[in-house]
Amino acid sequence: MKITVDEDKCCGAGNCVLIAPEVFDQRDEDGIVVLLRSEPGAEERAAVLEAAAVCPAAAIEVHEEA
Repeated sequence: MKITVDEDKCCGAGNCVLIAPEVFDQRDEDGIVVLLRSEPGAEERAAVLEAAAVCPAAAIEVHEEA
């Protein structure tokens, strides 16, 4: 699994940080998402998928590897 985020789409809601804090953070100055790990481990898969699903701006993309 590989994750990308679109900072231009991010509205700073912070849902991703609440759901998967090992993978996502927010910038202090404006709350925009910061991707901590673009290739998280299998143990974080469910949390990452949930974070992407609940993102109100659809700023998180999850790419499944073949």
